[in-house]
Amino acid sequence: MAHKVSDACVGCGACEGACPVGAVTVEGGVAVVNADSCIDCGACEGACPTGAITAE
Repeated sequence: MAHKVSDACVGCGACEGACPVGAVTVEGGVAVVNADSCIDCGACEGACPTGAITAE
């Protein structure tokens, strides 16, 4: 189960830097979680300053 990104995302990139496996990228000013690479560690969720990333 991957994490999802809500409309609250501001594209700051904090989640991208926090992901240990590179499953999060910022594309077009919004974070995108690659479900195939995500290991469900929650690092991106904890790093998000707006709370835009949550577990599905």
